[in-house]
Amino acid sequence: MLDGPRLALTTLTVLPVRAGRIDRQVAARAMSLAPVVGALLGLALAGVHAALPAGALGATVTVAVGVLLTRGLHLDGLADTVDALGSYRTGDAALEIMKKPDIGPFGVAAIALTLLIQAAALTEAGPWAIVAAWAAGRLGIVLACRRGVPAARPEGLGALVASTVPTPLAAAIGVAVAAAGVWAVPDRPWAGPAVVAVVVVVVLLLLRHAVRRFGGITGDVLGALTELGTTLALCGLVLA
Repeated sequence: MLDGPRLALTTLTVLPVRAGRIDRQVAARAMSLAPVVGALLGLALAGVHAALPAGALGATVTVAVGVLLTRGLHLDGLADTVDALGSYRTGDAALEIMKKPDIGPFGVAAIALTLLIQAAALTEAGPWAIVAAWAAGRLGIVLACRRGVPAARPEGLGALVASTVPTPLAAAIGVAVAAAGVWAVPDRPWAGPAVVAVVVVVVLLLLRHAVRRFGGITGDVLGALTELGTTLALCGLVLA
C-alpha cells in the first residue's frame, strides 16, 4: 500500500524516500497521488513564503525553494519539451532533441519566463492560493497518465506511467482538486474551481499537441505540463 506514495514522493520531490516495488500498478497509484504531493509542496512553500519579508525578495526565495524541493526536474522537462516543440520536428527527430543534455534558446527562455512569472505572482498570492496552484499543477500529470494516452518511447518514465490511471479516476481527481480550490480565494468561492477548470483545458490542449508531435508522453512532457499548470493556476488565482 505504501509503494505508490513512496514512488510519488521520490519521483516528484527531492525527498530521499526509499522506493519499494515499481511496476505499472504502483505507477498508477503514484501518478494518481501527484496533486496530493503538489498540495504538500504548496503547504511547505506557503510556510516559507509567510516566514519571509513580503515583496519581491520573499517571492523569489520561495520560488527558489520550490525548485530545490523538486530538484528542478519539472523545469528541465519544460525546457526539453519547448525546445522539441520549437524545432517543428516530429516523431523520433523531436524526441532526439529532448534527449540532448544541452538546452536551446527556447528552453532557456521558457525557464526564465516561468520563474519570473511565478515570482511576480507570489508577491500577491495568499497561502491557500499557493497550495491550490501547486496541487492544480500536478493535476496535469494525472490527466497525461490516463488510459488511452500512449508513451512516446518504449522505455523511460513515460513508458512506465503512460495509460495507467483509469479515466474515471482521473476525472474524479480533477473534480476534487477543483472543489478544494474553493478555499484559494475565500471571498470569491467560484474563482478557485474556475481557475482549475481553465488549467485543465490548457493542459489538455498542450497534451494533445505533444502527443501529436511526439507520438505520446515522456517524463519531460509531464514536467512541462506541471510547470505550465502551476504557473497558470497561480496567475489565475492572483488575478481572481
